[in-house]
Amino acid sequence: MTINFKSYIPFFAGIVLLFAACSKNDDYAVPTPKNQLQNDCIKRSLGPNVVGGYIEFAYAMAIPKAKGKLVSAQVEASIPGGAGTYLENRSFYTNSSGVDVPVKIGDPSVTNGNVTTTNFTVDTNAATLRFFYQAPDAARGKQVSFTFTAKSSNGETVTYKMGPYSVSKMDMALDLGVTDADSSYISIADMKVYRRSQPVDPAKIDLIYMYRTFTTVTYKHALVAPAAPKDYLTDFVVPAGATNDVRLVKAFNLRDQQLARLPYGIFIDDPDFLAQDFTNTPDYFLNIKQEAGAWIETADGKYRAYIYFNVVDDTKKRMTISIKRYTMK
Repeated sequence: MTINFKSYIPFFAGIVLLFAACSKNDDYAVPTPKNQLQNDCIKRSLGPNVVGGYIEFAYAMAIPKAKGKLVSAQVEASIPGGAGTYLENRSFYTNSSGVDVPVKIGDPSVTNGNVTTTNFTVDTNAATLRFFYQAPDAARGKQVSFTFTAKSSNGETVTYKMGPYSVSKMDMALDLGVTDADSSYISIADMKVYRRSQPVDPAKIDLIYMYRTFTTVTYKHALVAPAAPKDYLTDFVVPAGATNDVRLVKAFNLRDQQLARLPYGIFIDDPDFLAQDFTNTPDYFLNIKQEAGAWIETADGKYRAYIYFNVVDDTKKRMTISIKRYTMK
């Protein structure tokens, strides 16, 4: 199987048209491609780099057909990535319909320490591989850099450096289900939901999820601290020893893209937690709406969090929530 530059003609033509449209200099000349191995790289992922999440890149490399073929690509990270780190063994190009089409070019990548390598098994002189770096806990609050390297059959080697990129201090948990029937306890410290039907450390309970309907007040979906006034807990029996009293700030139209997985272009990052003011704020949130959110500060001041309400279901008396959490001390 041979892959050549034909798939890249629309790309280079687009670049030429872009320069032609933007240039005001009649003497502009299209650059002459170099007769050697070349490479380029872009970062594809957006938003804060969260531990456990992925930093994604697209690494392109090409060599004139008469000069040889590609034999390998590798990425060296300044901090070894998590177990999910890998370099694609498929090259991607965009067809005329705008769809990314994969073409297998080699064996699955192998990671040894902080180096991830893919060896080519087909004759190709151009490829674009995607690299996914899973941010490890060792990178929390630090910066990480990457060195991309391509090698060709004629002995040429090229490198491309990317970064440094900051890895956030915060944690993230996605799609946690809470129900009025059982899964009602939310722990910010553990980033988990606990069931009432199972043993739970009452000191871990930061919020109680409830669903109630009344003729005199709109209550419906609610998050209430165990230490909140009994009027807001209605008929709920709080477990003995559950005394946490969070502080809470309601938020609307703050649809964090990483929590919502929707193209809103809004990202909550570490400094946003530090900017929140919890002075004289309540310890409950009633009548919660889908795609709303809430800033939370735990009773001991150790954590601040943002809870996003992905799904709010009146019929089943349940919600799906996602959380970003920042450790204050």
